[in-house]
Amino acid sequence: MERFLGLKHVEDTTSLSLKKSLLDVLAQYGLSIYRLRGQGYDGASNIRGEFNGLQKQIRDENPHAFYVHCFAHQLQLVIVVVSTCCSSFSDFFNYVSLIVTSASSSCRRKDILIAEHRNTILEKLDGGEIFSGKGKHQRTSLVRPGDTRWGSHFTTLLRIENMWDSVTRVLSMVHGDERNPGRAAGLLKKMESFAFVLNMKLMLKVLRITNELSLLLQKKDQNIIQAMPLLVDVKTRLVNLRNEGWEPLFEEVKAFCVAKKIKLPDFSERRPRWGRSRLDDDLITKEHHYRVDTFLAALDAILTEMDHRFNEVSSELLICFSCLDPRDSFSMFDLEKIARITEIYDQDFSIVDHSNIRDELETFILHVRRVDDFRACHDFASLAIKLVQSKAHLGFPLVYHIIELALLLPVATASVERAFSAMNIIKTDLRNKMNDEWLKDLTLCYIEKEIFRELDPEKIKMTFQSMKDRKMSLPPKRPRCS
Repeated sequence: MERFLGLKHVEDTTSLSLKKSLLDVLAQYGLSIYRLRGQGYDGASNIRGEFNGLQKQIRDENPHAFYVHCFAHQLQLVIVVVSTCCSSFSDFFNYVSLIVTSASSSCRRKDILIAEHRNTILEKLDGGEIFSGKGKHQRTSLVRPGDTRWGSHFTTLLRIENMWDSVTRVLSMVHGDERNPGRAAGLLKKMESFAFVLNMKLMLKVLRITNELSLLLQKKDQNIIQAMPLLVDVKTRLVNLRNEGWEPLFEEVKAFCVAKKIKLPDFSERRPRWGRSRLDDDLITKEHHYRVDTFLAALDAILTEMDHRFNEVSSELLICFSCLDPRDSFSMFDLEKIARITEIYDQDFSIVDHSNIRDELETFILHVRRVDDFRACHDFASLAIKLVQSKAHLGFPLVYHIIELALLLPVATASVERAFSAMNIIKTDLRNKMNDEWLKDLTLCYIEKEIFRELDPEKIKMTFQSMKDRKMSLPPKRPRCS
């Protein structure tokens, strides 16, 4: 159960300062660093550094505080790396950002445009549903992609695809309206090209595969054993897309270009490699450029980055935990690997426990495979609940403690990231000089709003009134008008 404890002021962001602040917070709540069993932070170098990062300094004092970099954050970084894997994708995302900015600029000038050409604009933009209005009155809008906002690239490209006709019309209007209209015209020409459509369709396929996993990884009730097979499944889909997805994607892109009256290039025409001059005599066909230098290059970069970033999945600890996965009647059960966990967490298990764990595991697997209630268990959380409900955790205390250790390992720090985002809402320009205590109290009320909604306002007023003598009493609660 995650609860926001508050904000801690730090003088600097070095790993030593962060460690001191963390230890102070643990001491404030009576928690010992030697009972820590999992660490979850973002991917900053002063945090995840293997030699001098915060997680390493914590593990130097407590080797059982295993560090797991937020899976959801890593998945987002895997997708972001595509924009730097080759210059063609880097240019593509730059153009996407410029298209969104240029189209949005027409909204910022809507007081001029709509005043002069209101009827024409509303007719061209299908009833004003694309860029008109604010808040709940705005039916659909383009959003700028950002490296730190999960799913932002997917949302941006999806809306460009769905609103293709309207976006091109807006760029045409911006071209006619601007004093220097060259950029909008250039963006329109870039959009109506086979290369842009190919990059857009390819990234949409990749992002559709990974976006669902990203949302699942951000759930509070997600555990480490659930996340591992999800990552394997997504990687398998990406491998299948690389090996078998070119022809279907190629036909889909050509069909889109025909529907939008975009000229198809001569795929047998020879051209220099991206970033090379024709004088280099390194010419390839356009079909080779799109298939090898674009499609395969992007997917190879993603798969390589997944192997690099998700190396925790192949670690000994998680492999041992996965052998207790309850799915398919504990099909992955491996007695020796599960018993190895008691050696990794040697402070949690005594010498007697090391001797008894194998016998307990043999009895445990016979019990759970015999009792029908355990067949519905699909992860560690449901298994732990079923063990407690049936009182079986009392008969298998060592196995239950292993499950507890697995549930403690953090999968994602999405809730922590949302807490940091809440500070932007609370500490506005008008309140940018508040002290730490006031900021902490406001942040606590905002983040834990579910708890505060259940409090009785009358009790809050009575408590506030009794804190000290005041010049006047707070007014009583007024009855609601029917």
